[in-house]
Amino acid sequence: MPLILPLKGISPTIHPSAFLAENATIIGDVTIAEGCSIWYSAVLRGDVGAIRIGRNSNVQDLVMIHCTYEYSNSMVGEEVTIGHSAVIHGCEIQDRVLIGMGAIILDKAVIESQVIVAAGSVVLEKMVLESGFLYAGSPARKIKPLTEKQIANFKGTADHYLMYSGWYRK
Repeated sequence: MPLILPLKGISPTIHPSAFLAENATIIGDVTIAEGCSIWYSAVLRGDVGAIRIGRNSNVQDLVMIHCTYEYSNSMVGEEVTIGHSAVIHGCEIQDRVLIGMGAIILDKAVIESQVIVAAGSVVLEKMVLESGFLYAGSPARKIKPLTEKQIANFKGTADHYLMYSGWYRK
């Protein structure tokens, strides 16, 4: 059973169609939309700010999503893939984005729609990543435009995670 805890009188709001792995942790001011999947050992800690996860997004194993008190919230759009062990901290991730494994996204950063943040990259506070590009490095920098195939793959990856979560419901 996932650990779902209210805090300061605020309980997480989780759509009935969302998949939560049995050891996922969801605390406080967290909203998880339709078709989302929150995987093993992921922690969404809405204790000092709000966390919103948009429709058909997937938060993979060991991801930490948090905020900074009286400064930032974490907003994740639709059809977003957040790779294993990423840290999402008080930022905005718009629709159809891929955050690579082990990436770190810091407070007040904005990741526009249709962006890939490469594995291990660090997106610094208040950075804005422009739509349609691959970013990589520490700190992250614009590497190259995305191909049509990469752009089409955002929905494909979201669809795959919907399928994967179905395997665990049976």
